[in-house]
Amino acid sequence: MAIISTKYLLARARKEGWAVPAFNIHNAETVQAVMEACRERRSPAILAGTPGTFKHIACQEMLALGGTYAHSFGVPGILHLDHHEDYDDIVIKVNAGVRSAMIDGSHLPFEENVALVRRVVAYCHLHDCSVEAELGQLGGIEDDKNVDAAHAFLTDPQQAVAFVERTGIDSLAVAIGTAHGLYAQRPNIDFARLEEIGQQVSIPLVLHGGSGVPDEDVMQAIRLGIAKVNVGTELKIAFAAAVKTWFAAHPDGSDPRYYMREGMNAMKKVIHEKITLCGSEDRLNPGGAL
Repeated sequence: MAIISTKYLLARARKEGWAVPAFNIHNAETVQAVMEACRERRSPAILAGTPGTFKHIACQEMLALGGTYAHSFGVPGILHLDHHEDYDDIVIKVNAGVRSAMIDGSHLPFEENVALVRRVVAYCHLHDCSVEAELGQLGGIEDDKNVDAAHAFLTDPQQAVAFVERTGIDSLAVAIGTAHGLYAQRPNIDFARLEEIGQQVSIPLVLHGGSGVPDEDVMQAIRLGIAKVNVGTELKIAFAAAVKTWFAAHPDGSDPRYYMREGMNAMKKVIHEKITLCGSEDRLNPGGAL
């Protein structure tokens, strides 16, 4: 089963009122954990890799892993470039076979963001690669990028309309009060802003910073147009905690087949919860097609 674009899947999710979960992956074990859960729940999901992920494991190897598990498990293979900022880097990975990319120019002035995104869209669409972009900027830490509260800003609905029309993107990541990482207190999500954006922008909307957001807030966001929910930090915390627990019980242990499996199972528990939350279970057709 080939690595595929997210364009039609996200459009379908928005139309039908559910969301595709996007899980940040880092190595073979995290890819396998996501794909196992997808097979068990007959759910599509997106394997999201940040630039830091591809420094740890090369894009070609990640494509091979995703494609192989997709074929073996009978689920779609969707590898997504999460929070990529460099045009040339995206071009290299698209040429390697990636078919879903986020170009993040949210830190740039509006016109520069538009120009960068248009350039990426022009190239990616030649290769059947869907493009996500972000307008507004989330706070928190993502890879080596740390945006403090003073520099975070929410998406302007009127700018969002112009941004989508001028860039030709396939999905739009919106800043509505979530942040990367975990929350010290409940996030104050601006649902009125999201509703206004959803009424004026027809393409699928994306919620970044999904780790730790209360379930009822995620479900409300989906009802208002969110068709992709990103989850990363919760997965890492669950995986690491399970491995630490295993070593506490087996201080002389050294076999990764045991302690990594514990981490994978803990990660899968979170994945199953997010699949239920997003309403993506049983969204695959016979044979794993979308």
